[in-house]
Amino acid sequence: MENSDWYVITNIAEIDSPALVLYEEKIKENIRLLKEMSGNVSLLRPHVKTNKIAEVCRLMLEEGITKFKCATIAEAEMLAMIQAPDVLLAYQPVGPKVQRLIKLIKTYPATRFSCLIDNKEVVTALSQEAVRNNMTLDVFIDLNVGMNRTGILPEEASPLFELGLSLPGIHVAGLHAYDGHIKEVDMALRQQQSDEGFNKVQALTDKIQLKFGITPIIIAGGSPTFPTHVYRAGVECSPGTFVFWDRSYKVQCPEQPFDYAALVITRVISLVDEHTICTDLGHKSVAAESPQPRVYFLNAPEAIPVGQSEEHMMIKVINAADYKIGDVLYAAPMHICPSVALYERGIVINDHKTVGEWKVIARDRKITI
Repeated sequence: MENSDWYVITNIAEIDSPALVLYEEKIKENIRLLKEMSGNVSLLRPHVKTNKIAEVCRLMLEEGITKFKCATIAEAEMLAMIQAPDVLLAYQPVGPKVQRLIKLIKTYPATRFSCLIDNKEVVTALSQEAVRNNMTLDVFIDLNVGMNRTGILPEEASPLFELGLSLPGIHVAGLHAYDGHIKEVDMALRQQQSDEGFNKVQALTDKIQLKFGITPIIIAGGSPTFPTHVYRAGVECSPGTFVFWDRSYKVQCPEQPFDYAALVITRVISLVDEHTICTDLGHKSVAAESPQPRVYFLNAPEAIPVGQSEEHMMIKVINAADYKIGDVLYAAPMHICPSVALYERGIVINDHKTVGEWKVIARDRKITI
C-alpha cells in the first residue's frame, strides 16, 4: 500500500463500528520522536491522561521513560501496576481522594507518588494524614501562569512553600506550571507567551534558592508548549497527546513531527440527500465538547461533519452518490484525549491488520483503589 494509505485496515470487515483503533508502530515512533526532541529522557514526564492504557505506558517505560504525570487515582494506579517508578498526580486531592492517595502509596511501595497543592488548607490536611499514617508525602506547588484553572500565582507562592517546609509529613519537591492556555500556531508567539509565564516561575525559583537554599524541581508545559520548554535546563516536560496526536494539534502545532496513532472508524449508515450522509459516529463515540467539525476524515477530507446526536453524525459531502451504505471512514478526532475515554478498549493494528485489543483500563474512575 502507498504510504498515504497507512491507516487502511485490510480486515476492517471484522471490526464493528464505531471503534477506537490504535496503530502500534505509529505509537512507538511518536515515543521515539519525543525522546529525540527532548535530548534527555530523564527530563520527560509524559501525561498519561491521553491514553489511559497500560500497554501504551509500558512502551514508554521500555524506551527508558521513568517519570509520569496523571490526572486521576485510577491513572496513577494503572502506572503503579506496571511498576512505573515515579508518578505525579497532577491534581490537588480533596475529600475522599486524600484517603485513596494514602492507600495507593501503601499498596504500591515500589512507586514514588506525589501530588499537587495550591493552598494552605490542603497541605495542612495532607500533613495531618501523612503523620497519622507514618509517611512523608511529596508535593509540588501548582502555579497559575495564565491558565486560570488551578494553582497559586507565582508571586504569592513563597509563603506556601515555606509552610510546606515547616509541616511534618510533607516534602515540597518542586513547582508545577501548566500553560495549556497557550495555543498560538505561530511558534514565535507561542515561545514568547511561554517565556512570559516561565519567567515568573524562574523568579520564584530564584527566591526559593536564595531564601531556603533549595533548588526545586520544575515541571512545566503540555503538548503545545513542549518545544518551548524542552531547552530549559533541568525542567521536566509533560506532553501527553504526542503519543496518539489529534487533528487540533496537527493544525495548531505544525512544527511538531508527531503523527496520528489513534483513530476512530465509522460507517456510512444512511444516504440522506444528494449532499448529506449519516454515519454511526455519535456523541458517545467521539469527544463532543468542541464545535463541529469534531473529526477530520483521512480518506474523505472533503466530508464535513455538520450535526450529531447520541448515535449519529450527519456529514456534508460534495456528492452523496460517491458513497455506499457500509463505507468505512477513518476519522482523526479534534480532541483525542476525551475520545479515548469513551471506549472500553482499543483495537491494535499492525501491518494493516488487527492483532489484538488493549483495555482502556483507566477510563474508569476506580480500578481497585
